[in-house]
Amino acid sequence: MSDNTLDDAAQLQADLDGNTGAATPPLVLCECFARDGLQHETLQIPAEAKIEMINRIAGIGFRRIEITSFSHPKHVPQFADAEQVLKGVKRHPGLLFKATCPNPQAVKRALEAQAGGWGPEEISLLVSASEGHTQKNLRRTREEQWANVAEMTALAAGQFVMVGTISVAFDCPFDGPTTPERVLEDAERFAAMGVTRIAIGDTVGSATPPRVRDLIGWLHGALPEATFIAHFHDSRGTGIANTLAAIEAGLTHADCALGGTGGHPAKIAYGEGFTGNTCTEDLVTALEAMGYETGLDLAKLRAAGVEAERLLGRTLGSRTVRMA
Repeated sequence: MSDNTLDDAAQLQADLDGNTGAATPPLVLCECFARDGLQHETLQIPAEAKIEMINRIAGIGFRRIEITSFSHPKHVPQFADAEQVLKGVKRHPGLLFKATCPNPQAVKRALEAQAGGWGPEEISLLVSASEGHTQKNLRRTREEQWANVAEMTALAAGQFVMVGTISVAFDCPFDGPTTPERVLEDAERFAAMGVTRIAIGDTVGSATPPRVRDLIGWLHGALPEATFIAHFHDSRGTGIANTLAAIEAGLTHADCALGGTGGHPAKIAYGEGFTGNTCTEDLVTALEAMGYETGLDLAKLRAAGVEAERLLGRTLGSRTVRMA
């Protein structure tokens, strides 16, 4: 059972969002290896190995970890063990575990897990800012997905910390550039449903630091009650640069994954080759060199990066994992 009650989780959310009066809240990085990093791996990782890895990651000092998805096992076999993983991981005060919920049935599974005393503290909900990506990735229209989100938020209200993710927030591989107005529209729809932690997803990995600074600054001004989260892919090798640009623009939250694993589905042709997320080890190395506070043990983080390579059986994308 989690050491955090729902009230504890809500208070922790306020603390992480910087709503406690602190002048400059430290950065909050969410490690996504166990979910986004593994989602499209062809190698099925045993639940016991996932649990061991998540416990290792928790020992590094992360306050948010994305650990599984309640996707249907037919569509994403990697997470057929979602309940087993949630039951097996060690809980820590001050740490939120996040599970992805793609539909109302997934939220019901999260609620069942919570009733059993081993549910996630956070759940994430997804929309795509373009019609083309919504139909290709979610197999429905945008309005149908928003109807799903409305049902999910009604089910989850008061039960979890909710995070809304806006995919293709900069460019869509099918519909072209995404306008800032569309991203704001989706952020406002999330906020109206009580979801004020909102991840901005550079799904294609085509954003640039100037575009990131412009969008984040504009969103902050238009929706000051929201806590925005940088979720940038590294398709063009700019994931770290874009994440740093978002932080310089005022974000205190960012997603990343060990070794730069994960990213978008392999069966969707995005045309960029590499599909991974911003690499945790390299991002934290850069942040520490810049004087930012992450609360993470860099030596343990790099050791976890080596373990991630062993688990997947190949060299991953970190440049700094073997630094002395």
